[in-house]
Amino acid sequence: MKKLFIALCVAAFLAGCGENTPVQTVDWYKTHEAERSTMIAKCKANPGELNASPNCINAVTAANHLTVEKRGYTKHAPINALEGGK
Repeated sequence: MKKLFIALCVAAFLAGCGENTPVQTVDWYKTHEAERSTMIAKCKANPGELNASPNCINAVTAANHLTVEKRGYTKHAPINALEGGK
């Protein structure tokens, strides 16, 4: 029983020793093209582990925003049908 407890403690300690990379914002990825491209490449190389990470989501979102901005789309106010289309 004591060996099992020690093994579980070691496993829990090692699980907490993951990579501590800072989470960058979408705006940061929009202005840092090289880092955005590198992060997207990492995410595509290991989608099972990284695809849901905050940095992957922010890097892909930044790339999507830049693509939409290049196309010249504008934001429109939402139409609320309950208020008579105002």
